Amino acid sequence: MRSFSACTFAAALLVAEPLQAVPTPQDSSQALANPDFGPIVSESPYYNNYNGTTPPFPGNYTQPVFPTAKGPPGPDDLLFQNLAGAEWAIYNFYQFGVDTFNESAFVEAGYPNTTYQRIIEIRDNEAGHARLFENSISNTSTKPAQCKYQFGLTTPVAFLAAHTIVEISSMAFLTGLILQAKLDSSKAALVAVAETESRHEAWGLIDIWQQSPFGGPVDTAFPYANEILDTTKVFIIPGSCPAGNPSYPVPSQNLPSLSYAQNSTTLLPGSPITFAFSNPANQPKFEDGKTYYAVYFHGLLNITEPFDTKTNASMVPTEFEAKGLFLAVIADAPGAPTIDTVVAGPLVIVEQPVEINSGIL
Repeated sequence: MRSFSACTFAAALLVAEPLQAVPTPQDSSQALANPDFGPIVSESPYYNNYNGTTPPFPGNYTQPVFPTAKGPPGPDDLLFQNLAGAEWAIYNFYQFGVDTFNESAFVEAGYPNTTYQRIIEIRDNEAGHARLFENSISNTSTKPAQCKYQFGLTTPVAFLAAHTIVEISSMAFLTGLILQAKLDSSKAALVAVAETESRHEAWGLIDIWQQSPFGGPVDTAFPYANEILDTTKVFIIPGSCPAGNPSYPVPSQNLPSLSYAQNSTTLLPGSPITFAFSNPANQPKFEDGKTYYAVYFHGLLNITEPFDTKTNASMVPTEFEAKGLFLAVIADAPGAPTIDTVVAGPLVIVEQPVEINSGIL
């Protein structure tokens, strides 16, 4: 059986096959249970060179892969099931960009003439991630399929702003998932994929926003990765996930989503901020007489600021550098020391360029 460790991917399929000779969907997705089926990540040039607009492998399959053996799940099966669920949303975000726009749309909006090609290349990388995560789930567990998604983006600038948020958020939850991983090979794989996401992010900062690609000595690691994964469910069309898909993510706190009043803040360090809870059907329940806090994560640090439950007011920490990513949660203990102390959030705050957050760009 092929070993999918973080460092080596042995043996090959598609020997002497042309690049476009990729498996197409048959009666079911069960063929995907065989890790030798289709282009091999890090071995086949497919995920670097496929330039088609139609979905790349395995994005052309739409059903879950059910267990082919009996027995206990693998040590990190749940982690990779959760990660596959997130990856399908990210892959579909880029496939949406490929389907919705074209080269001239980005050029007419003032972006380099290579922008659409870069979106295709990132889409292909994300398809490769989906296959890698499928193959990291043992054959005693279900490999989740993609759902249907809606992103609500109509302009090239909105799509590219979302790209920046997607990539920097991916870096944060991938590093956070390392805390959940039991196998060293899983931890190394998460780091390797996060490195690729950082390349995607650096491209956008340089080519699109004319920003420095550097966000300080350390990027932000968020300890409660599933809370970020939970926020991606807003893009899933209700009822669109295939029957048999595992729940996503597991566990899920179903926390109230966190946003902010745009006229209340610059989002820069030292700025006041008024938080908002954007889902009227899922509002926080603050206990009378209990103190709550706004906890901000940046780099490997977190800083706690007061939070007023009457006005939802707080302040972005003055101590942080205005670089990279901040993540904010509302917690019932300073520092949000355990996952159960978080009562709302997280809110993703991008500092490069900060205007991305409010849609000014």
